[in-house]
Amino acid sequence: MRPSDQLHILFKKYLDNTSSLEETQSLMNYFQLDEDQEALKAIIIDVLEMEDESYATNAAIAEVLAKVDRDLFFQIKGSIEVIPVRKNKTLKLWLQIAGAAAVLVVAFTGIYFFNSQSKKVEKVDTVAPIAVHDVKPGDFGATLTLANGRKISLANASKGVIGREAGLTITKSGDGRLVYEVDENIADPNTLNTLSTARGETYQVRLPDGSLVYLNAASSLTYTAALMQDGKRVVKLIGEGYFEIAKDKQHPFIVKTNRQQIEVLGTHFNINSYADDAVEKTTLLEGSVKLSASGNSKVLKPGQQAKLYDGKIQINETDTDLAVAWKNNEFVVESENIETIMKMIGRWYNVEVIYIGEKTNQRFSGKVSRFDKLSKVLEIVESTGEARFEVKGRTIYVSK
Repeated sequence: MRPSDQLHILFKKYLDNTSSLEETQSLMNYFQLDEDQEALKAIIIDVLEMEDESYATNAAIAEVLAKVDRDLFFQIKGSIEVIPVRKNKTLKLWLQIAGAAAVLVVAFTGIYFFNSQSKKVEKVDTVAPIAVHDVKPGDFGATLTLANGRKISLANASKGVIGREAGLTITKSGDGRLVYEVDENIADPNTLNTLSTARGETYQVRLPDGSLVYLNAASSLTYTAALMQDGKRVVKLIGEGYFEIAKDKQHPFIVKTNRQQIEVLGTHFNINSYADDAVEKTTLLEGSVKLSASGNSKVLKPGQQAKLYDGKIQINETDTDLAVAWKNNEFVVESENIETIMKMIGRWYNVEVIYIGEKTNQRFSGKVSRFDKLSKVLEIVESTGEARFEVKGRTIYVSK
């Protein structure tokens, strides 16, 4: 049997979920070699072309493959004019094909792990099970601090009007979202409100101008009752927030962090500005934003991410789905180190992370639901063989 035939069989078994751990590892090992990248590309195309009931354009495969590895997709794209796909194939098949494509870049971007809906890529050697006193995932909740110092726990608050002050009516909607209504004739423009999420909480707020803000765990948003300051809509963010800004050309929307200022008119963007992260990230999904920091200014275009480090702004093209995955209740990482992953886990599950000995320098990529319990998330990461965990109470001990 020719090597290419054997490879084709292994790949088909992988997609059918019938390959053993040894066969999966063999497939991984084979495609870590640079000279075999063309072979994998050909096999992916062959598998897709075996189906002939309906057809999808390059754009159809792009949605999945580009999320796994953008460079690989553009390599394949040039070789395919029309890709046949069986009508009754589900998204699961596409995810599996994307997972197989990711094998190409394991040697360069690190270890890949997948959620329970996809096939996990694991090392052949088994790993001892994690001793876990399980921890539930985070939930929908926050605390609203009014100007008079009154604190309202939004997780426990009943639906309907939860507060009135200085021309401001605050309502908890049927879906749990916070909604503001302002009587501009009597509202005190200097009245400050702060919406804050603890570790293990996330929340949404509809601001007085109609803008929608999602807050990630351990974050806060501060704003005046009327939202206006010197003719501009102004909020201050600590932590991470996703913004859908209502259009108002007469009143630019300003987001201030401890390191920079972001000015927009009407747009969708994400800001990651945790104090314990060295880099602050701003990712633009649509519209345009202007970033200013330490006397420097940059304009961001859709599909770009700005990284602010030591007062300098660097802009790169990015996969925006990665930046807003948390809003869709997923952990999605691409070539991230163990510290970044554990910070995400620590904030969402409200646990402390302690490292024992030397940290792994491996990088990880993959997707896990934020609805999963802590034990499942850790088991998936540990299955790569590149990290080990021990959980005691609300403390995770991490070792190689």
